Amino acid sequence: MIKFTINKAAFQNALRITKQAIGSKVAIPALTKLKIVVTTDGITLVGSNGQISIENFIPADNKDANMVIEGEGSILLEASFFESVVSQLPEIVLEFTELEQKQVVLHSGKSEITLKGLDAEVYPRIQAISKETSLKIKVGLLKALFTETVFAVSNQENRPIFTGVHLQVINGNELKAVATDSHRMSQRILTLDESNLSFDVILPSKSINSFKNVFTNDEEEIEIFINNSQMLFKNATVSYYSRLIEGNYPDTNRLIPKESDYNLDLVFDVAELRHSMERARLLTTQTANGTVKLTFNGDSVVTTANSPEVGSVHEEVSTLEQTGSELAISFNPEYLIDALKVIKSPEVRIRFISNVRPFTLQPKNDEEGFVQLITPVRTN
Repeated sequence: MIKFTINKAAFQNALRITKQAIGSKVAIPALTKLKIVVTTDGITLVGSNGQISIENFIPADNKDANMVIEGEGSILLEASFFESVVSQLPEIVLEFTELEQKQVVLHSGKSEITLKGLDAEVYPRIQAISKETSLKIKVGLLKALFTETVFAVSNQENRPIFTGVHLQVINGNELKAVATDSHRMSQRILTLDESNLSFDVILPSKSINSFKNVFTNDEEEIEIFINNSQMLFKNATVSYYSRLIEGNYPDTNRLIPKESDYNLDLVFDVAELRHSMERARLLTTQTANGTVKLTFNGDSVVTTANSPEVGSVHEEVSTLEQTGSELAISFNPEYLIDALKVIKSPEVRIRFISNVRPFTLQPKNDEEGFVQLITPVRTN
């Protein structure tokens, strides 16, 4: 039966990571539990909600954990309650002892708490993924790729393929990510050092948001593995599994205009334009169509928004560069604000075709790897 002592802080940190995958609203009751597996090699914490699964291994020789293992075994414990109990223990060391009939006693200082557990055999098995081929990438690069695209996914569950980010390896050494909710689109392409893994998958946005909380060292390199229904992100101690969204993502390449299509090319300071849009948004939240109008008449760019109940805003926005014909176009300012938030460059190039065609945003002087589209709103 299980018996070990461990540094509470190290154990808590592992619990925090693993709990990212454990949900309260799950179809299988066992998935509200935390699975603990103890061997002479170390302790593995397992959590899953059926869509995301995490296996978190604490090696026996981990210096921060200061672990002593006296008995092996496996057990299920109520995840949220167990984490709360551990966090409240008084000393820096906790002792975990399994008794008869799957009972567990936690000792820490003068505190002794008894918990009821379950047989680990009732826990669903995580489907294995072949480790023969993989893609290696730094956590920070992958996080940036996700941040620059995931905001554009749809939150409409009736169109599930648009609730995830489309990930592809193209041309043998480029990782392409695309997200769209049919009103806007964001596409980012990363050049890889090397990849012997080819894939074309849709990763749920919920998995992406959890990924950011699980892998916190941006300089760390992780490996990606794929099978027909899952994607696995793995470092030395954490295996993060995510189910994939079934379906064929539409061809979004056709949405990106050709260079010859553009009739107006403007360059803005990102911060100034974003603040202008945020002021305009204050009024658009009070109107039915919620749009802001941008007018370019050859020597100035003006944003306007009107609310019959509240008032109006009229603001001239400075451009750093401008070429092209006159244009007046209306759009949802929220989309432009979201787009500007993920542009790291201080300057952004926005190009227009007409007042009814999507316009594009790109960081100025950036390679063609990052492009966003926003669809205008037709107004009378």
